[in-house]
Amino acid sequence: MPRPVKRLLSCLPLVLGAACATPGARVAATPGVEDSSFASPGGGDPSVQVETRWRVVATARRLLGKTSVHWDGRFPDDCSGLVLGVYASVGMPLTGSARPGDNGVTAVWRWTSAHGRLFRTGHPDPGDLVFFHDTYDRDHDGKLDDGLTHVALVESVDPDGTVTIIHRVSRGVMRYRMSVERPQLRSDPGSGKVLNDWLRGSSGKGPAVLTGQLFAVYGAVLPAAPEGVRSPLPVLAPQPKGGDI
Repeated sequence: MPRPVKRLLSCLPLVLGAACATPGARVAATPGVEDSSFASPGGGDPSVQVETRWRVVATARRLLGKTSVHWDGRFPDDCSGLVLGVYASVGMPLTGSARPGDNGVTAVWRWTSAHGRLFRTGHPDPGDLVFFHDTYDRDHDGKLDDGLTHVALVESVDPDGTVTIIHRVSRGVMRYRMSVERPQLRSDPGSGKVLNDWLRGSSGKGPAVLTGQLFAVYGAVLPAAPEGVRSPLPVLAPQPKGGDI
């Protein structure tokens, strides 16, 4: 996991992105874990594991546009609750690794660290997780020093590396884009293609911040899809009205 970012903001920004304000302790910097042990459906059967990935993406897509998501009281209606609920619905509860004081995002990160894989290089697969830091000012000190505050699901990855994510934000379940390779750019100067969406807003004094700038680490709780395997799902399902795409 990356070290907390130390840059000072001039003021407290408004939160555009995250409905993940669950109280909890700040996450300390911890080395990424490369662990090959996965508690996934189907054991070592690649076909079952790949199918599980597509079920995760399909379940998340069905929730696009909903302004609230309820899981019979099992999970909160926030970004971590969306990830926990989607994975639980395909038979993979990502619970049991939380420590006292953890917020929901930290609890998911801790489970992934213990049972899956955290990585920053290379491209993720559909169904993987994306963790973000400092999507809001949790301790109200005006600094980007709050550790992990948001989590999303990977929907797809474009040939140019742009990652499309599905996550629970303040407006509901939405689709955003992120380019780790070009985190400072809102759009490609040549084509105009949007590369990053705004994840942390501005109050007019502090700057707004893009998804790629707040990227912390990817997480995989399923083995990587075998080379050459393609999703049977279309690259993009229709975006709900009011979304960013």
